Amino acid sequence: MQIPVDAGSTIGESSSFEGRFAVRGNLKIDGRFEGEALLVDQLAVGPRARVRTSITATSVVVEGVVIGNISASRRVLLLSTSRVLGDIKTPELIIQDGVVLEGRCTISHTRIDNTKQYIEELYGRPKP
Repeated sequence: MQIPVDAGSTIGESSSFEGRFAVRGNLKIDGRFEGEALLVDQLAVGPRARVRTSITATSVVVEGVVIGNISASRRVLLLSTSRVLGDIKTPELIIQDGVVLEGRCTISHTRIDNTKQYIEELYGRPKP
């Protein structure tokens, strides 16, 4: 299933890029990217893409392989061919059947520094 993305920048299938990458706008990766960090508005990782980095974005669509943490302020969509090794933080997570994911998922509309502590404190409070 192809998801159309109006990509302002593309790393093509036969291309590779290494380093720290910041993009204003949208990025589609069909090739290989390895680096310390990737900062982008909207990111699409194509079905043949291989990405090893920490991702910070507004929204992320993954069809290929990602090794690294994903932090998205709006949503993360993992399509059936996704293979992800890393933690995900986002307010909305959509996972299709067939996805392989290993990592922790934190789903919240507000930024919480210590989710475990926050929930434990809620549990310990008496009911109103």
